[in-house]
Amino acid sequence: MPSINVLVEGGKASAAPPLGPALGPLGVNITEVVAQINEKTKQFEGMRVPVKVIVDSATKKVEIEVGSPPATALIKKIIGTKGAQNPKTEQVGNLTMEQVVDIAKKKVANMEFKVLKGMVKQILGTCNSMGVTVEGKKARTLIKAVDSGTYDSLIKQALGKNG
Repeated sequence: MPSINVLVEGGKASAAPPLGPALGPLGVNITEVVAQINEKTKQFEGMRVPVKVIVDSATKKVEIEVGSPPATALIKKIIGTKGAQNPKTEQVGNLTMEQVVDIAKKKVANMEFKVLKGMVKQILGTCNSMGVTVEGKKARTLIKAVDSGTYDSLIKQALGKNG
């Protein structure tokens, strides 16, 4: 099955290049495909998102797989600025644990507890390297709290909403 990999701005795909010319020869309804992509990527508005369009040549059925922007892009969108020049001495923003869990959910396709908990710790590490605190604390401190189970109920609650 032919597939097309493109990078589109969340919620703003169009039939213009690179998408339209790539889809045209495959005989699919370009307007419909673009609408589906925009619906699936609208949560990433203002960010570039990897999208894979898979077309079944026989039936012209289209499957759209949306990747996720880098964690740094998701964090920057929330804090409204880029990371610190020197994250050891400079703080450029603060997130809540709810925001960290939400970012982790956007990064994880496999929504099971251990995987999401691991991704939360990874997002905390990214915050640390960007000079972003979480709940007013160094993210490194919160990784220990996640390991000890302090945020298990928050993570489980996030799974309940989407899985």
